[in-house]
Amino acid sequence: MVKVWWCFSFAFILIRVFIGAVYGDNVTYDGRSLIIDGQHKILFSGSIHYPRSTPQVPSLIENEYGNVEGAFHEKGLSYIRWAAQMAVGLQTGVPWVMCKQDNAPDPVINTCNGMQCGKTFKGPNSPNKPSLWTENWTSFYQVFGEVPYIRSAEDIAYNVALFIAKRGSYVNYYMYHGGTNFDRIASAFVVTAYYDEAPLDEYGMFLSFLRVSKIVEISNHYVIDYAKAYVFRRSSIECAAFLENTEDRSVTIQFQNIPYQLPPNSISILPDCKNVAFNTAKVRAQNARAMKSQLQFNSAEKWKVYREAIPSFADTSLRANTLLDQISTAKDTSDYLWYTFRLYDNSANAQSILSAYSHGHVLHAFVNGNLVGSSKHGSHKNVSFVMENKLNLISGMNNISFLSATVGLPNSGAYLEGRVAGLRSLKVQGRDFTNQAWGYQVGLLGEKLQIYTASGSSKVKWESFLSSTKPLTWYKTTFDAPVGNDPVVLNLGSMGKGYTWVNGQGIGRYWVSFHTPQGTPSQKWYHIPRSLLKSTGNLLVLLEEETGNPLGITLDTVYITSQ
Repeated sequence: MVKVWWCFSFAFILIRVFIGAVYGDNVTYDGRSLIIDGQHKILFSGSIHYPRSTPQVPSLIENEYGNVEGAFHEKGLSYIRWAAQMAVGLQTGVPWVMCKQDNAPDPVINTCNGMQCGKTFKGPNSPNKPSLWTENWTSFYQVFGEVPYIRSAEDIAYNVALFIAKRGSYVNYYMYHGGTNFDRIASAFVVTAYYDEAPLDEYGMFLSFLRVSKIVEISNHYVIDYAKAYVFRRSSIECAAFLENTEDRSVTIQFQNIPYQLPPNSISILPDCKNVAFNTAKVRAQNARAMKSQLQFNSAEKWKVYREAIPSFADTSLRANTLLDQISTAKDTSDYLWYTFRLYDNSANAQSILSAYSHGHVLHAFVNGNLVGSSKHGSHKNVSFVMENKLNLISGMNNISFLSATVGLPNSGAYLEGRVAGLRSLKVQGRDFTNQAWGYQVGLLGEKLQIYTASGSSKVKWESFLSSTKPLTWYKTTFDAPVGNDPVVLNLGSMGKGYTWVNGQGIGRYWVSFHTPQGTPSQKWYHIPRSLLKSTGNLLVLLEEETGNPLGITLDTVYITSQ
């Protein structure tokens, strides 16, 4: 099931909290989208069972609102009732569903999202509703600093079979096909590869195959020692059964006077109540993939560099006498926001201590144009952090600049419109500079000039690449596309943190320096769709925030190896 929604600004999200004005909205439907007060707002989702049936198109109104409903107290329940009434009133002619919403009002169907809906789903809240699994999570989105969630094909098959055995009538995979978070579309801390562990990976390659037979009618079930048998009968002749072993060891059971050996934590499916057609622990195909280097970018002569300018307070036009929130100030036009101020120092101390508190996600500090100490960052679980660095101030006026970077925006939760990011307080030698004159610049100069494009690249002076690397540096080079049809990736294992463009198209954020607990990057290969490539002369531009070395980058292709 593909869900598409538009969010124009955080202010409009207030419609979700059931303010009084929601009743006054003029809501209509034109067969494609909702029209609220004359403006198209929502695209409906659909699911097609192909090729075995005609299209089945349920419409989704709200997705997992039950996770946040309690935060709004009685208004949460009132909103759900209003949303259901509004949706049904559109008379679309197709069923409406609410995912993970146990109290979905009739006739809206409450459905399950998760990995084990055969075990966790309470079932339809009305006898006239089917049991639907709208999102079978084949993995979970990975975040920087953490390892990927690997879910085996055997586990997926087992839980699908169990859901069907418990009267489930529909299973939809989320995701069945992995993808890529191009440009800046990834949410907070989410890596550029999205659901790369799905049966079809980021590149459209099969990592695993699974098949569960469709056998659903009226059922009975009973317990046999450590196993359960779910039996489906339509007549005295037609019979099907699901034999489940819930143990961590193999067991042999007697079913209808026939012995069956069941592997650990598995389900055997018997379409005729006699012969095993499929066992979820015996998925036949499991593939692995490998990368092959096609080109090394190890020649310094082929790289050009441009140093991003460090703005001072005098360079800014946006001013405030306090620290502004980054999300509402940048308005999703850039990951970056500069915070600048002036500090006059006439003390005899050669060194001062800077203490900056940030709500995330990353902070770089510069004094008089020079990087101070090391950069700091938060994590997906705890975005906030404190940066403490030693400063070498000059006698007189000092220009202090902070580059705050978000790595995506928050993707869910109650009161989402109230989330903040960026620098929140600052002290130097114990003196509080939070509420004083600050200057701001949204984005980087290179972004504004679009120097990652062929036309924008000519707007700045590029220099030759020397052996040393410095933070906030743009790098550019060109390359030819590898021959063949195998997927193409960039190995950015030698870089730190930044952003990559190919022929002007952003292929996503990279953050190789943020390691997992095992000491490895969360992601170092970054997908370049062949549709973006020309046969020769492709423009590659990288913005490196830290001190990564572009001479270690390689252009690789991806291929499947069977296990």
